Amino acid sequence: MSTSKFSSIALKPELLNTLDSLGYTEMTPIQALSLPTILNGKDVIGQGKTGSGKTAAFGLGVLQNLRVKRFRVQSLVLCPTRELADQVAKEIRTLARGIHNIKVLTLCGGMPMGPQIGSLEHGAHILVGTPGRILDHLEKGRIDLSELNTLVLDEADRMLEMGFQDALDAVIEAAPKERQTLLFSATFPKQIKSVADRIMRNPEMVKVESTHDHSSIQQHFYKLEGSEARDDALELLLLHHQPESAVVFCNTKKEVQNVNDELSHRGFSVIELHGDMEQRERDQALVQFSNKTISILVATDVAARGLDVDNLDAVFNFELSRDPEVHVHRIGRTGRAGSKGVAISFFSEKEMYRVAQIDEYMDMPIEPSELPAKPIAKPYYSNMVTIQIDGGKKAKLRAGDILGALTGQGGIDGKSVGKINLFAMRAYVAVERSVAKKALNKIESGKMKGRQFRARILK
Repeated sequence: MSTSKFSSIALKPELLNTLDSLGYTEMTPIQALSLPTILNGKDVIGQGKTGSGKTAAFGLGVLQNLRVKRFRVQSLVLCPTRELADQVAKEIRTLARGIHNIKVLTLCGGMPMGPQIGSLEHGAHILVGTPGRILDHLEKGRIDLSELNTLVLDEADRMLEMGFQDALDAVIEAAPKERQTLLFSATFPKQIKSVADRIMRNPEMVKVESTHDHSSIQQHFYKLEGSEARDDALELLLLHHQPESAVVFCNTKKEVQNVNDELSHRGFSVIELHGDMEQRERDQALVQFSNKTISILVATDVAARGLDVDNLDAVFNFELSRDPEVHVHRIGRTGRAGSKGVAISFFSEKEMYRVAQIDEYMDMPIEPSELPAKPIAKPYYSNMVTIQIDGGKKAKLRAGDILGALTGQGGIDGKSVGKINLFAMRAYVAVERSVAKKALNKIESGKMKGRQFRARILK
């Protein structure tokens, strides 16, 4: 469908000015369908894949509904993972930058409680967080939802998959009955329908198909028996396609660990991502993959939510998803923005019914492919490495400080510096492998914000 201009809807002038300054003039299909209804104060169920623009859709609704001078919690956004919550909070802050004194607070598990308690004591307009941690603060009386006007459930399907049902119910119970509820989900299983029926008032359903054409994705299915055959096929296909960045999806944490260990043993540049990892390890894994210093990420679906990587070359389904909708969501991470992508799936005789479900759901005939001959090639390795700096936003570090320290007198060329990521206590910078030791020395021997910081090259 054709998109409409943001200027055609009744948004605050400050929001329109910010959208204009960001270069956002045309709404995406999900924004065009949902925003007018959201701005009318109605409940909305939005179904759309990652990259459809749903965060801006509900973010603009939340900001439109906000009374800035009333320094109380007016909006609550619930997300399944900290990575997604951070991403959502960041986007809302960006959209809100034309409106002064708006405070957005992120509250997630896996982070120290003390700073969160301190921030809550100072108050906030918008809370973004995971259900468990939000409930924890609610039960201790640290959050007052009495003036809440907007409740958002982002990626509700994943929250239920992760076992947040009880925490969700308790948080929703604590919210005022008179409120606007916005529910966004990539898939719409029966569980989500039953949640929507319970907590929403005459919601309008908005569904948008994937934001890219699946014809840009080459799909291959390989019939294999036993884990050893899958390990060998994965090695062969990685050597054949040589992806600069690829995600290997598994259904369980245990399988993620097994595949990661096997690929590492076979000499590949690989890192794992699953729910049992500490938050610091998860941040580090996501940074190294998204800045392309590590080429292969092995992950569960839940861990890979909120993954923000441009131009993903390939997706491997080491294990087929149990849900054909999730299969479409997985493979939709490649072949974006007009580029070609490859999606490779392994299945066994016992899983033929899952292949049939995907066949029916995607309305495309699936024929098993023949494995290519083993190429004479070595595993792909990036020419970039990541340096971790033991200082971040709390130390008032900015990306410009790090870039300046690296490229100052006798430093490295700015073209050798890649992505810079800042967290509360740490910062990460990608640099070319050939100048990594010089870059590390520049950071450790120099000063940023008037002090020295320890740093190390991540392996």
